[in-house]
Amino acid sequence: MSTKKITVSDVLELEKGRVLFDVRTPAEYEKGHIPGALNLPLFTNEERAVVGTIYKQVDPDQAFLEGLEFVGPKMRGFVEEARKKAPSGKVALHCWRGGQRSSSMGWLLSLAGMDVQVLTGGYKAYRNYILEQFAACCPPFIIVGGPTGSGKTDVITALEKLGEQVIDLEGLAHHKGSAFGALGEAPQPSVEQFENNLFEVFRALDHRRRIWLENESRPIGRVYIPDPLWRQMVRAPLLSLEVPLEHRIGRLVEMYSGYPLEGLKDAFGRISTRLGGQHYKAAIEALDTGDFAEAARIALVYYDKAYNHHTLSKRINSNIFSIPIENNSAEQTAQRLIAFAEENDLWPPNTN
Repeated sequence: MSTKKITVSDVLELEKGRVLFDVRTPAEYEKGHIPGALNLPLFTNEERAVVGTIYKQVDPDQAFLEGLEFVGPKMRGFVEEARKKAPSGKVALHCWRGGQRSSSMGWLLSLAGMDVQVLTGGYKAYRNYILEQFAACCPPFIIVGGPTGSGKTDVITALEKLGEQVIDLEGLAHHKGSAFGALGEAPQPSVEQFENNLFEVFRALDHRRRIWLENESRPIGRVYIPDPLWRQMVRAPLLSLEVPLEHRIGRLVEMYSGYPLEGLKDAFGRISTRLGGQHYKAAIEALDTGDFAEAARIALVYYDKAYNHHTLSKRINSNIFSIPIENNSAEQTAQRLIAFAEENDLWPPNTN
């Protein structure tokens, strides 16, 4: 059987039962891959380094022969693994640029009787495509803002349960976006993989209907919101939750008091310079005595200043709407935001 060339659009809409294989090295795959792709590496990390060095420093033909030495003994294993993971016999393949690695694997699997498609331009074409899509689209975003402890993440979750379209940036980033943000979270993805996972959510939404996001700085831990998306977020309407201080403190105590003390102290250490020596010392003493409410109160002095200066100052003032919130119910708050958006005709509702 022969192989068929396909585009990025084709890869994003693969027929049911067709398995996408990424034939790059495990290291390349780990750095970033198309969501849903399985790694079927032609070379190990070490083999790829050897072949690449020979290609650049000696001779491309010699590199090709060295590659055959590595691949030859593994050919049966490739076929067996592909058949196991793709029992339908239908596969799609890609490497970095749609070159020799995917063509070679495609030839082998086709020879083994499989129905093979190969992505033109490879993973590089996919990456270019998603960044272009972020820049080209201008979906109707509404941003849920408010100072630290306002319960924005819970409100985003409640909005989704009420049938609204949302993008959970912190969930995708595995980080809550502050010095304390890594506590209790899984390891963060690479910047590249975060963008890939974000695009998977982004493309599945109806861009004719409003989409809710939590207000974030561009960096979320060690990952970054893609610049085209970030610029759209800054221009979007911001509904800023005005929540009583004591409610915010209570929420932070509930969220963080169960984490190990050393983790909390390390987080305070990361903002110690901005807190000032006296406040930092007082926060550590509060943690040592179990007064988590006082520690939270001290942290909010810093975070409230940061919110007012770094967040609100970067936005168009006419697009900021203060929403007083007196309850602790995320669902009630979400319902109020939906009503506000519809009463003020911010964006089309999520109705068919």
